[in-house]
Amino acid sequence: MTGHDEKQDWDTGRRGGRRSIVLRAAGLTLAGALVLGVAATGWVYWHLNNNIKSVDINSALGDDRPARAVATPTPDGSASPSATASAPPTGALNILVLGSDSRSGAENRELGGGSSSGARSDTAMVVHLDAGRTTATVVSIPRDTLVTRPSCPLSSGRSTAVAYGAMFNSAYAVGGPVCAVKTVESITGVRMDHYIEIDFSGFAKLVNALGGVTVTTDEDIDDDDSHLHLAAGTHHLDGKQALALARTRHGIGDGSDLGRIGLQQKLVKALLEQIASIDLLTDPTQLYGVADAVTGSLTTDTGLDSLGELTDLGESLKGLAADRVETVMMPVVTAPSDPNRVVAREPAASELWESLR
Repeated sequence: MTGHDEKQDWDTGRRGGRRSIVLRAAGLTLAGALVLGVAATGWVYWHLNNNIKSVDINSALGDDRPARAVATPTPDGSASPSATASAPPTGALNILVLGSDSRSGAENRELGGGSSSGARSDTAMVVHLDAGRTTATVVSIPRDTLVTRPSCPLSSGRSTAVAYGAMFNSAYAVGGPVCAVKTVESITGVRMDHYIEIDFSGFAKLVNALGGVTVTTDEDIDDDDSHLHLAAGTHHLDGKQALALARTRHGIGDGSDLGRIGLQQKLVKALLEQIASIDLLTDPTQLYGVADAVTGSLTTDTGLDSLGELTDLGESLKGLAADRVETVMMPVVTAPSDPNRVVAREPAASELWESLR
């Protein structure tokens, strides 16, 4: 009996030992998975964070700029904070968003349909977020608008000369983001709190990562230059098609830049609606794809050049629905000096900019 008890105790101990080994192995495996997960998360953060390119616009332009928006008073009379540790910022904000037609890189050259050097800002939008950030106004500035381009500082330490009657999109061509911001501030009197630029391939990748966008066109589009051919109606577009739509001008209306702006504004609404229709947080793969597409194609000011800052901006816009975004174009008329160019229509243009200050 005693021998039997000893054997039973030994078997029990052996089984307990095996269980202990299995549990230890499982624990080590789980710990390893957690370490790898943390490392992967760290790598993903590092990768996305380092995707972003930035320009120090504030240092370049100094204090010779329109004043920042005044903080909105709270009911108790104090100025409302722009953000707290637990809440994203909610103050009014103006962001200059440029679409660059840069041909740098094989993907941009393929999508741009050319190999010309340099880049221009063929799409320019001032995005005004109202206090509370539940409504927004997106103002498109036609690239063919004739403006007085101010003197802009260059990275070499020199400055560009003032240019009268210059095309608006020449500012980016001669002085990059810094000159683009200074020119917009000069013609609007509105301080640009932030700057965001996205290139051809980045826009196409973003649309693909979101699963495409659905857009309704009011007329047939046949544009050999943008390689887009669509019958009037509703279409679900992939990234390449959406980019072609954003670039189309010859296949619609009178072939001017004003018709293209209408299509670009449709795309803005379509992108917002597509983002609202999917839950990225339930699909980590799609979330990463969108984040990689966005950060990999952006050039921002130094106030938005980290994943944390971009995330804070995104969090502050959670209450902004697509139907609360108004898209308009800066009022213009045909330029007296050139029937192929436009100039700001006054006083309507000044009144519009005044409403955004």
